[in-house]
Amino acid sequence: MPEIIVKYDDKVIERIVTEKKRISIGRTNENDIVLENRGVSRKHAMIEFNNNAAVIIDNESLNGTFVNNRKVTEEVLRDQDVIMIGKYSLVYHKDSIADSEKAADMDGTMVLNTKRQKEMLDNDRMEREIVAKYGGSVLLGEDNADFSEFRLDRDVTTIGKAKFVHIKAHGFFLSGIQAKIVQEPTGFSIFNLGRSGKTKVNGLAVSQALLKNGDLVTVGKTSFKFVEGHGK
Repeated sequence: MPEIIVKYDDKVIERIVTEKKRISIGRTNENDIVLENRGVSRKHAMIEFNNNAAVIIDNESLNGTFVNNRKVTEEVLRDQDVIMIGKYSLVYHKDSIADSEKAADMDGTMVLNTKRQKEMLDNDRMEREIVAKYGGSVLLGEDNADFSEFRLDRDVTTIGKAKFVHIKAHGFFLSGIQAKIVQEPTGFSIFNLGRSGKTKVNGLAVSQALLKNGDLVTVGKTSFKFVEGHGK
């Protein structure tokens, strides 16, 4: 039987072995796999099983469904493919782990400890309160930021060292306008405009990227956390 290993922050929180022909994934409790995070839509995606094959189908979710870091609408899954939804990763195994020793090894990491679960819930609650406060998407100041909260209420928000930019960034060799965040119909995208390698999302240098809830944006030595302002 196929198996799905659900991870949050590289910690295993659930192991699903199923005989169903279809399982649903989303934020609300009626789903087979419940992912409690604002980056996850209510009915985010589904996996259909047929003739020894599994297909992941995105339900027109707000923040998208990714397989091995590639955004997909429908994709045939291969053994050990990694599905990314919000802050969660779901590892697909064509056959469940039958080896008792391996299963025993996994038991120790099956469920997040109470402290970690509380941290996750508190963080999600804080994000909901911030979104309600500003009525839209927000950048939270992290390392070397000049603010704690910045509402993204413009079509274009500029980031760099120049005096006239909307958000100041710090670091060597940054351009006056190093990056911009653009509000598009599909959400917010960030573009690198200055020196290459100075704009990063989740630690990876980008020239352009669609931001997802919880992404860490770094420009030079200044970091911000992106909080999405609405959910489907």
